[in-house]
Amino acid sequence: MGTITFIEHDGTAHDVDLVEGESLMELATGNGVPGIDGDCGGEASCGTCHVIVDDAWIATTGTRSATEAAMVEMSPECAPNSRLSCQLKARPELDGLRVHLPEYQM
Repeated sequence: MGTITFIEHDGTAHDVDLVEGESLMELATGNGVPGIDGDCGGEASCGTCHVIVDDAWIATTGTRSATEAAMVEMSPECAPNSRLSCQLKARPELDGLRVHLPEYQM
């Protein structure tokens, strides 16, 4: 088992156990990580699970889909590495992944 680190806007880090097959949104909400709401339940239709993938992990996580882009690009905090955590599935290769949370979710 590995871990994924969610880093709040103020720098507070939350390490959660990586559960293969669950989305990062599910891991965050299931572990009480503040700042990840997941209002749409993982359908990529609300943008309330916006995360910014640490630069070192872009090659492993890949880039956002057109559906993700439509949601995160509405956020004033959209960054080149912005993703919807509901669209990132946990897998062993993501052990040690660090994602940053914007100050505000949409």
